[in-house]
Amino acid sequence: MCALAFAGCGEKVPQVPRLAPSDVIVAFGDSLTFGTGAAEPESYPAVLASLVGQPVVRSGVPGEVTAQGLQRLPEVIDEHRPRLVIVCLGGNDMLRKVGEAEIRSNLRAIIRTLKDRGIAVVLIGVPKPALITGTAEFYAEIAREFGIPYEGKVVTAVLYAPDMKADPIHPNAKGYRRMAEAVAELLRKAGAI
Repeated sequence: MCALAFAGCGEKVPQVPRLAPSDVIVAFGDSLTFGTGAAEPESYPAVLASLVGQPVVRSGVPGEVTAQGLQRLPEVIDEHRPRLVIVCLGGNDMLRKVGEAEIRSNLRAIIRTLKDRGIAVVLIGVPKPALITGTAEFYAEIAREFGIPYEGKVVTAVLYAPDMKADPIHPNAKGYRRMAEAVAELLRKAGAI
């Protein structure tokens, strides 16, 4: 139901190393990762853990912008030692009218930091606030640049569906489940699980 950006365009999903059962996945981001709008067990990281049978750490900070995420990342890596990190950041930057060049630069630095440490990366794109019907294009461009799996439709689809959101910018439990299902499918197509 949730089309994947690469798979939906006929492109092969970039592959990542297969995860061992004990390998940790970190969901890294802002309020969408934290689960604002639903109870913690209904957040997308919690639902994803049950769908894929892997430990998934919920490392979401409501209100966080990409520059703050970049600063926080080394501590998260050192604390959790993930094998794979799912990055979902940038919505707050756009809400605060941070320039696209700065958002791109910070996302690239986050991805580069992870890849330099041998950590697989998956990127989730989010919509521009004034354009809930479309994901910001730069996410797909960055994913292609780094050759990483990318989910570019689910957040936009969820925020466009009144029955899947708690408020204009946050999903509810049903929306987070949809996000988790889309990410689980992407992880399968990418060979992680």
